[in-house]
Amino acid sequence: MSLFEGLSAFPITPTDVSGRIDTSALRRILERIKASGVHSIGLLGSTGAYPYLTRAERRRAVDCAVETIGGALPVIVGVGALRTDEAIALAQDARAAGADGLLLAPVSYQPLRDEEVFAHFQAVTQAGQLPLSIYNNPGTTRFTFSHALIAQLAQLPHVAAVKMPLPADGDLAGELDAIRAVTPAGFKVGHSGDWGCAEALRAGSDTWYSVIAGLMPAETLALAQASQGGDTTRSLALNAAFEPLWALFKEFGSFRVMYVLAELLGLGTFAPPLPILPLGADVRVRLKAALESVQTQQLA
Repeated sequence: MSLFEGLSAFPITPTDVSGRIDTSALRRILERIKASGVHSIGLLGSTGAYPYLTRAERRRAVDCAVETIGGALPVIVGVGALRTDEAIALAQDARAAGADGLLLAPVSYQPLRDEEVFAHFQAVTQAGQLPLSIYNNPGTTRFTFSHALIAQLAQLPHVAAVKMPLPADGDLAGELDAIRAVTPAGFKVGHSGDWGCAEALRAGSDTWYSVIAGLMPAETLALAQASQGGDTTRSLALNAAFEPLWALFKEFGSFRVMYVLAELLGLGTFAPPLPILPLGADVRVRLKAALESVQTQQLA
């Protein structure tokens, strides 16, 4: 299985109120992922709160992950930043720390043009010298990659994959065909948006970039394997058990939900970075029921 293929687990990054990473807590989360059999770790993605962390703290997270995982599975590191020089430095840091791959989102305040995004990616890939996945996340970056731009970027050295949002029209197979028609053989097309990723895998997506796998890797892996392995009946049954959780992700955002879930799983009590506020007790009750739904189905 290639670097950008299968189930990639995206953990939260526990910090104190000043933004300093709790490496002991991060190590506990990473060890849980390592033991599960997932195919890679997506460190410092959106779930990992990368925009809220300093360069020094991001380096501490990568060092912790590389040491904890010890080569047992690939570590893919998010290196998105507002400025190109900052993203270059982060890519160089990740490589120096021993990361296996990079994930790059075109973070912006001013709206970006295609030629600006291309130049940004070109500079970061040249500096990082590691396999890289395009991070197409218009919900946070406000930039949407056209198929033409993906095709152009796929010609750059080291650009090996794209992480796509779920298509608005629901035509997963059509989107996969369209991207694969304009990218080189072996270029991997994966998806995020946990509630639709079992369907995406059944449609032929190469990769599930998963939020929930960052805390519940074994349960998510069972769903991914059924979906990608052609066991539609089991895939649908397992996904149905996740539906209460997917509903909470959609209502409150998966980022917020994951902090409550970490506590319910006994992994620690962490707060999201301000100005994001913790979810209330009413959500905790619903999340506990959603967690029990998944765990009960796994035992069936």
